[in-house]
Amino acid sequence: MSQLKLYGLKRCSTCVKALAWLEDNKQIYTFTDYREDPIDPNQLLAWQEQLGGWEKLVNRASMTWRNLPEDRKAPENDAAWLTLIAEFPTLIKRPVLLKDETVMVGFSEKKYAALLQESGA
Repeated sequence: MSQLKLYGLKRCSTCVKALAWLEDNKQIYTFTDYREDPIDPNQLLAWQEQLGGWEKLVNRASMTWRNLPEDRKAPENDAAWLTLIAEFPTLIKRPVLLKDETVMVGFSEKKYAALLQESGA
């Protein structure tokens, strides 16, 4: 059985719900608060690639995004996205759940249950 990895912010209400769900369902996991322990750029690149682009990984509905100057809202390449996320880690949708090769953003009890059922966790 592989271990789940959850990335997010410890004070984020959605992350708290996801953590509680994992606990209630007796899942073994590690949690990383990416404000305290920034995510490696290569990991971010891999996530966005698996998800289908930066738009799937970055929360464009967040206050952080809305408060960005307009010229910062259109990064031209991976390096520019990585620079933006390094400066504003709260732009990453949360939580990010890793299970083997699967990356999932956000929290949904149904999606978490389906992912764990697929893998026999």
